[in-house]
Amino acid sequence: MKAASLSYAAAASATDAVRMLSSPEAKVIAGGQSLGPILNLRLARPSGLVDVSRAADLRAVTETPDAVHYGAAVTHAEMEDGVVPDATPGWMQTVARRIAYRAVRNRGTIGGSLAHADPAADWVNALTALDASVVLTRSDAERTVKLEQFFTGPFATVLAADEIIARVIVPRRTLQARWAYWKFCRKTGEFAKASAAVLLDPARNQTRILLGAIERPPVLLPDAEAIMTGSITPARAVACAAPELDAASAAMHAAALTRALAMVAA
Repeated sequence: MKAASLSYAAAASATDAVRMLSSPEAKVIAGGQSLGPILNLRLARPSGLVDVSRAADLRAVTETPDAVHYGAAVTHAEMEDGVVPDATPGWMQTVARRIAYRAVRNRGTIGGSLAHADPAADWVNALTALDASVVLTRSDAERTVKLEQFFTGPFATVLAADEIIARVIVPRRTLQARWAYWKFCRKTGEFAKASAAVLLDPARNQTRILLGAIERPPVLLPDAEAIMTGSITPARAVACAAPELDAASAAMHAAALTRALAMVAA
């Protein structure tokens, strides 16, 4: 199948994109790696597309002493290739390198991945674990939302119809911080069937442990310190955080968490 008839307009800036979204049922498109197939299957029939892939301010990257602000239209490949700075000691570059296939990474964008909000997506899980935030902009206001509050369900976010993701803010991490991100895929390029991330950052007094690919927004586990010390086993942590998982999925998530913890401890 092919997409139903629709209009197309390329935005020159975030302000331009927001203005174009005032038309009924218009959708934002950047890389189109998720939206394109949905349009072709006619699961979505927007009145028009607003292309933000060439908007200069959505492609910009700004560095501050405490964080890096990534324009929403920065691609996975640009992160993978080191074209943009990594707020971490190479961790984001490694995550980007394992997203799908190079053809997807060439077009797919960080902001687009977060807006699509697939529970198994790498940026959804890794950036939540890294305590990232998104800056949402509309015609008359701008707001910053932590990712753990941004996702409201599978493929659902707090984005209003007249808002777009303008920037993704990732706190800087030093070489003293430890990090692990583990995912299980049946084959290279597939979405994860289970994933886990662990962040240990003494400089910021943060210990964050996350379960992802659980068919709902990622879960930051309580009692992270107890999990790190072994007082709570990975299997028990998974059972408490995601009791809806069947036995096979729970075992896979426990294994992912076990491997991530081992990587941080190594």
